[in-house]
Amino acid sequence: QVQLVESGGGLVQAGGSLRLSCVASGRTFSDLNMGWFRQAPGKERDFVAAINKSGTNTWYTNAVKGRFTISRDNAKNTVYLQMNSLKPEDTAVYYCAVRSPKSGSYYYTGAYDYWGQGTQVTVSS
Repeated sequence: QVQLVESGGGLVQAGGSLRLSCVASGRTFSDLNMGWFRQAPGKERDFVAAINKSGTNTWYTNAVKGRFTISRDNAKNTVYLQMNSLKPEDTAVYYCAVRSPKSGSYYYTGAYDYWGQGTQVTVSS
């Protein structure tokens, strides 16, 4: 079992920045491939970004490329999502997740075994 706790969400004006954090416990963090997803009201949970175990490879959905950065600190068991130039359409609940070692994809929710409780991000126009 892996427990994930997100933090860092909040209310920000368009153009502003937030940094989300997700602390993992229950398993050796450096063995985990991690991802961030988001879910807006009435919509499906969508892929945002992913990072491999060592942090050497990252992937992003097109909507956030150039604005968001995923990173990790294995010594702190933490994965981050730095969000810059935020837009109202970024408003959602953001979730971190642990990718299943059996999955070859980073982009769909079924590839992930464990999820945090989510943190709300609201961007005002």
